[in-house]
Amino acid sequence: MIRTAGVLALVCAFSTGCGYHTAGRANLLPSNLRVLAVPAFVNQTQTYKIEQTLTAAVVQEFATRTNYHIISDPRSADATLRGTVTAAAATPLTYDTKTGRISTALVVVSMSVVLTDSKGRTLYQNPTYVFREQYQVSQELSTFFEEDAPAFRRLSYEFARTLVSNVLEAF
Repeated sequence: MIRTAGVLALVCAFSTGCGYHTAGRANLLPSNLRVLAVPAFVNQTQTYKIEQTLTAAVVQEFATRTNYHIISDPRSADATLRGTVTAAAATPLTYDTKTGRISTALVVVSMSVVLTDSKGRTLYQNPTYVFREQYQVSQELSTFFEEDAPAFRRLSYEFARTLVSNVLEAF
């Protein structure tokens, strides 16, 4: 009798789930959501075309990871994702001790994002996204290549992956 109760307790313990799931696999958005509008993000900074890079990365990430039809016009959508770039900067991080030139720099982008359904209800919101990307600055003037644009691009891909995961999993 005690042995049967022990076995039953073990079976119950191992058959119940812990509540966790594999990251990137859950979708906690309403099941009737089929068309998602992602209009161009708003740029409140002086960084040229950063909103275009971020918007394109988010659209690409939603298109590859979900079955939603992604459009730009909110009037024809079940939900709309709006973003605002609130700050963007590239700042020196380290200097070359011999030349005094910048050797590494850091780009930082701050974003505000809100997803609303067609009735105006907020499905997801995060007003404080902050992403950083470090890059090396060429020390040779003959081969100098401005690296901040590729750094902003890499940052936008990381932002898009994080945003889509957060939206789908309601973090």
